[in-house]
Amino acid sequence: MEEFRRAYSRLCKESGTEPQETVLQQLHQLPQGRLDLATQSLTVDTCRALGKLLQKESLLTELILSDCMLSEEGATLLLQGLCVNTAVRFLDLKGNNLRAAGAEALAKLLRQNKSIQSLTLEWNNLGTWDEAFATFCGALAANGALRQLDLRNNQINHKGAEELALALKSNASLQQLDLRWNHIGLLGGRALVNCLPSNRTLWKLELAGNNIPGDILRAVEQAMDHNQDRQTVFRESQARAQVLSKEVRHLREEKSKQFLDLMETIDRQREEMARSSKASAARVGQLQEALNERHSIINSLKAKLQMTEAALALSEQKAQDLGELLATTEQEQRSLVQRQAKEHRLEQQEAAERESKLLRDLSAANEKNLLLRNQVDELERKVKSQQEQLFLTKTELTNTTAELKMRAIQAEERLELEKNRSRQSLEDAEHLRFKEVEHMTRHLEDSERAMQERVQRLEAARLSLEEELSRVKAAALTERSQAEEELIKAKNQVRLEEQQHQAHLEEKLRLLAQARDEAQSTCLQQKQTVADAQARASQLGMQVESLRRRLEELQQELSNKDQEKVAEVTRVRLELQEQNGRLQAELTAQEALKEKAAALERQLKVIASDHREALLDRESENASLREKLRLKEAEIARIRDEEAQRASFLQNAVLAYVQGSPLRTLSPQK
Repeated sequence: MEEFRRAYSRLCKESGTEPQETVLQQLHQLPQGRLDLATQSLTVDTCRALGKLLQKESLLTELILSDCMLSEEGATLLLQGLCVNTAVRFLDLKGNNLRAAGAEALAKLLRQNKSIQSLTLEWNNLGTWDEAFATFCGALAANGALRQLDLRNNQINHKGAEELALALKSNASLQQLDLRWNHIGLLGGRALVNCLPSNRTLWKLELAGNNIPGDILRAVEQAMDHNQDRQTVFRESQARAQVLSKEVRHLREEKSKQFLDLMETIDRQREEMARSSKASAARVGQLQEALNERHSIINSLKAKLQMTEAALALSEQKAQDLGELLATTEQEQRSLVQRQAKEHRLEQQEAAERESKLLRDLSAANEKNLLLRNQVDELERKVKSQQEQLFLTKTELTNTTAELKMRAIQAEERLELEKNRSRQSLEDAEHLRFKEVEHMTRHLEDSERAMQERVQRLEAARLSLEEELSRVKAAALTERSQAEEELIKAKNQVRLEEQQHQAHLEEKLRLLAQARDEAQSTCLQQKQTVADAQARASQLGMQVESLRRRLEELQQELSNKDQEKVAEVTRVRLELQEQNGRLQAELTAQEALKEKAAALERQLKVIASDHREALLDRESENASLREKLRLKEAEIARIRDEEAQRASFLQNAVLAYVQGSPLRTLSPQK
C-alpha cells in the first residue's frame, strides 16, 4: 500500500492538484489487498488519479467506495479505470446516488471487466432512468463473471424489473440478486417469475418490500429451491464424476506401472538370454580349443607312430578312442546348440504371448471405462430431463391455482354486487312506495295542517343542518390542523433524524444499513399517515361541500315552498288524481321489478351452481395434478435411488476390477 500511496501522490502532483489528506491517511492504514475509502468525500481529481492507478494495480482484490458522495464525472473516471483491471473481485458503491451516467459507466464496466464477482449498488437511483437502466441490464446479460449483485433501494419500477428479467434469461453466472425495497410491483414480479425457468444458476433472489403478491413470492421461492436442488445435484454429480475420474486415473497409473514392470521383466529376461547365449558361445569356443588341442595330440601321435613301429597298435587304439571321443564331443556340441535354440524360441513365444495378453487386458479395461462413462452421462441426462419436467409441472400447478383463485374471487364479487344491487333496488322501491302512500294520506286528511307542519319540520331541519354543518366545519378544521401538525412533526422528525444521522455517521458506520432500513420504514409510515390525513381532509372537504349544496337546495326548496304554499292548496285535488294514477303505474312497475328481481335471483342461482360446478371441476383437476406431481416426485426419488445404486454398483465393480486385476497379481520372473 505504500507504493500505491506514493503513486497517488505523484499523479496528483503531476496533474497540478494536492492529494487529499484523508485519502492519504486511509491508504496508510489499509491492509494488503484491500482499499477502503468509505465515507470519504472524493474529488474529481482524486477519482481521476485512482482510476489511472487501478488500471495497472494487480494486488487489490477488494475496493470499498460506499457513501463517498461521488459525482457523475468522478464515478465515470473510477469505473473507466476498473474496466481494464483484472484483480478486483469485490466492489462496493453503496450510497453514491448514481444516476444515468453512472448506470452507463457500470454497463461499460460489466461488458469489459471479467474479474469482478461481487457488486454492491445499494442506495442509488439507477432505476429512475429507464434507458440507462436498460443499458445496464443489457451489459449484465452479457457478463459472465459476476456472482453477487445488490440493487436494494434503487427506485426500480416494473419496467426495470422486465429489463432485469430479460437479462436473467441470458445471464449464466449470477447466483445471488437482492432487489429489496424497490417499486417492482405485480407486473415486475410476474416478469421475474416468467424468466426464472430459463435461468438455472440463480439460487437466491430477495424481493421483500416491493408490493409483490404472496403467490408470486412463493413461486419465486419454489424456483430458487429448485435451482438450489439442481446445484446440489450438479455438485454431487461433479463430485462423483471426479471420484470416478480419479479412480480411472489411478487405474491407468497402476496399469501403466504394471506394464512398465512387465517391460522391465521382459528386458531382464532378454538380458539373461543374451548372457546365456554369451556363455554358450564361450563354451563352444572352449570346446573348439579342446578340439584343436586334441588334433595336435593326434598329429603328435601320428609322428610318434611313424617314429616307433612298436607302439603302432597302441597308437591306433588310442587314435580310435580319440576319434570316438571326438565324435561324442561333436554330437554333444550339436545337441547343446539345438537345445539352446529351442529354449530361446520358447522364451520368445512366451514373451510374445504375455505381451499380447497384457495388451488385450488393457484394451478391455479402456472399453469398460468408456462404457462406465457413457452410463454416467446417460444418467445425468435422465436426471436433468426429470428435473425440468418437475419444474414445468410445478409452474403449471401454481399458475392454475392462481387463475382459479382469481376467477373464484371475481365470481364472488360479481355475485355480491348483483345481490346488493337487487336488494337496494327493492328497498328503494318499497321505501318510495311507503313515502308516497303516507304523503297522500297526510294530504287527504288535512292539507293545511300538513303544510304547516312540513314548514316547521323544514325549518327545524334547516336549523339542524346548519348546526351539523357548523359541527362538521369545526371537525374538519380540527382534523386538518391535526393533519398539518402531524405532517410538520413528521417533517421535523425526518429532518432531525437526518441531522442526527449526519452528525453521528462516523460513530454508527457499522449500523448504517439497519439505520437506513428503519428510517425508510419510518418515512414510509409517515408518508402513509400524511396520505391518510390528506385523504381524510379531502373527504371532509367533499362532505362540507355536499352539505353546503344540500343546505342551499333546502333553502331554495323552502323559498319555493313558501311561494307554492298558496297555489298548492288549489292543486291538491288535481295532484291527488295524478298521484292515484302514478301509484297505479308504480304498482305495476313494482310488480315488474319483483318479476325482474325473481329472474335475477334465478340467474344468480344458475350462476352460483355453474360456479360451484366449475370450482368442483377445478378442485378435481387440482387433485389430479397433485396426484401427478406426487407420482412424478416418487418417480424422481426412485430414479435418484436407482442412480445411487448404479453409482455404488459401478464403484464396487471398479474396486473389484482393480482388486482382481491380473496385472496386480502378475509378478516379474526372476
